[in-house]
Amino acid sequence: MDDLGDILSRKRFTEPPEIKIIKQFVLEKFDEEVAITVKPKQIIIGAPNAALAGSLRMHLHELTQLCKTDKRLVLRIGS
Repeated sequence: MDDLGDILSRKRFTEPPEIKIIKQFVLEKFDEEVAITVKPKQIIIGAPNAALAGSLRMHLHELTQLCKTDKRLVLRIGS
């Protein structure tokens, strides 16, 4: 009988497409990496500093349209 660790090590988890879109957008525009958390009604973007969070705030509408989501995008400072 397999233990939980063995079962999970064989499982291939795929990240939601929103995560890829947001990470690629931030990397291309700002050359920075962000942490993304997806919850049922929101997507939390963890920016490593306040400057990036402020710049991303200007692009939230564009990111929402790129992700084709109705979830609320939330910015947090500090990954």
